[in-house]
Amino acid sequence: MKALLVVDLQYDFLPNGALAVQDGDLIIPRINAIQDQFDLIVATQDWHPLDHQSFASQHPDQHVYDVVDLQGQPQILWPNHCVQGTPGAEFSKAWNSTKVAAIFRKGMNKQIDSYSGFYDNNKINSTGLLGYLNDKKVTEVYICGLAAEFCVFYTAMDAKKAGFKTYFLDFATKPIAIEGIEKAKEKMIEHGIVIVAKSEELIK
Repeated sequence: MKALLVVDLQYDFLPNGALAVQDGDLIIPRINAIQDQFDLIVATQDWHPLDHQSFASQHPDQHVYDVVDLQGQPQILWPNHCVQGTPGAEFSKAWNSTKVAAIFRKGMNKQIDSYSGFYDNNKINSTGLLGYLNDKKVTEVYICGLAAEFCVFYTAMDAKKAGFKTYFLDFATKPIAIEGIEKAKEKMIEHGIVIVAKSEELIK
């Protein structure tokens, strides 16, 4: 069973969003074009309370992109984004999400961030994604979405650690910073994650 996992394809990560990824909108038609190749499509959704502690607005003496300690983890302070129930937290309507079988929300605990679609950053609380994929007898996970070196990367690493054959769809994700994604790719390759550069490489 092959699953496509679409990570955080939400307005706040797209151009003009609160935490916009440059050219993030360019991946949407690419994702739409490959969806029929998978047995199962699953999505993750960043879903923060307004007072989430990863927001710079909650730390009056800090600035956006400063790094602080949050529950024992280094935490980049972000602009307020993907706040529960706001337009910025919605999935892009340009994405054909009609075939999504399940949505797993993350980042709901205000005390700790959650980059991975599987767990929070402390690896304590599960989203339920792992159990769902196992229940569906998924063996291969193909991961795309935003942003490449954060939520897509950490989701891929956890998928691999859970025992899935894991593919990072490089053509269907965009990074916040080029240097960040290059380091992330090196680490993924070290751990046996397959980097898929072009959609044509999916055709078997």
